[in-house]
Amino acid sequence: MTIQEIQLEIIDEFDMFDDWMQKYDYLIELSKDLPAIKEDLKVDDNLIKGCQSKVWLHASKNGDKVSFTADSDAIITKGIVALLVRVFDDQKAQDILENELHFIDAIGLKEHLSMTRSNGLVSMIKQMKFYAIAFSS
Repeated sequence: MTIQEIQLEIIDEFDMFDDWMQKYDYLIELSKDLPAIKEDLKVDDNLIKGCQSKVWLHASKNGDKVSFTADSDAIITKGIVALLVRVFDDQKAQDILENELHFIDAIGLKEHLSMTRSNGLVSMIKQMKFYAIAFSS
């Protein structure tokens, strides 16, 4: 699936819920489905700077695609990073760089996050794009 198709799928999923309590519950469910990051990748070099909670993000190049793994010590944040991994994992670096994440505004995520979580979200996206830059050569 393309990045755009995955984003549309996420928007459709969040549209099924009537209020933000249900959407938070869904984020918690998504956090449980995020494949566990290897413990040896939970190092300071993989910590996202700018997040209130601890968020580890690791990327590797797999042919012409970028693979992401992530984890967080906070359940909502882990659900958010699970969404980002879902969108960007196994995509070409150039596609990651060229696509904007419109699903975040479409589902109302940013407006329902605290300022610190919102800043953390921006930091996670930036780090994923930095990995894409590094792997695009």
